[in-house]
Amino acid sequence: MGGARKTALITGITGQDGSYLAELLLGLGYRVVGMVRRASTENFERIAAIRDRLELRQADLLDQLSLIGLLREVRPDEIYNLAAQSFVPTSWAQPMLTAEFDAVGVARLLEAIRLVAPEARFYQASSSEMFGKVRETPQRETTPFHPRSPYGVAKVYGHFITVNYRESYGLFACSGICFNHESPRRGREFVTRKVSDGVARIAKGRATELHLGNLSARRDWGFAGDYVEAMWRMLQQPTADDFVIATGESHSVQELVEIAFGVVGLDWRAYVREDPALLRPAEVDRLIGDASKARRVLGWAPRVGFAELVEMMVRADLERMGS
Repeated sequence: MGGARKTALITGITGQDGSYLAELLLGLGYRVVGMVRRASTENFERIAAIRDRLELRQADLLDQLSLIGLLREVRPDEIYNLAAQSFVPTSWAQPMLTAEFDAVGVARLLEAIRLVAPEARFYQASSSEMFGKVRETPQRETTPFHPRSPYGVAKVYGHFITVNYRESYGLFACSGICFNHESPRRGREFVTRKVSDGVARIAKGRATELHLGNLSARRDWGFAGDYVEAMWRMLQQPTADDFVIATGESHSVQELVEIAFGVVGLDWRAYVREDPALLRPAEVDRLIGDASKARRVLGWAPRVGFAELVEMMVRADLERMGS
């Protein structure tokens, strides 16, 4: 490329990961193009600060021709597929839509790349939810999948179709099997943000209790800002491969709650109510990732620890409400 400026295309740029990745790539001197859907309510809140430095183009993972047209126009060097129906409980309510976006949508995008941008490097956002009912702990790249939600099932298809296009057509296609990653930009439906937002409301006298599902559910939670760096590093390697991205630490929802309430000096037991209506039809077991391959090959390691992450999120929500 002779030092020419690289172009990156990000699907799902208005989401948590998309916004952090866009910031990272802009900082590295990329031209950043974001794919956005024609939606009835556009939410550009997360990318507001960098909006004037981005190019936004309309296309949709449900529409093959729109993807082909987009790739022809943009001519990206790197493509990050972060668009998805990403909330697990919604996948039980809308299993077909979840499959269209998170499974078939990946195939549509890969097919568009094969046809018009075969030189581009592709990143697929795979998920620890693919492990589901885990066969071994911690989970690594070779751990068998047993997904426990329509979301997890769709992500397994997206993962293997990426592997298949790499092996069948020689595309530079990678999957990052990301464990849960959070930030102040996380949607309020996700438990970490639900907790930080709830704690802020209680501290401000705007709420008196917080309803949660399974307090003993355990996850490997990292900071989204750290995880997008791993995505970028994958596409800078000499060969395409798949990597688990995780902290290697497991924490319970109860620990999350204790730290969050601790930030504002309150005893969580006075405010938290366990609500059976919020339990999943099938819970995943102890998700904890072994990212030693990413450390070894990519030189990647998480920087933000769990307590620091929870505190960051609570303080951001307090600030949003005007502290």
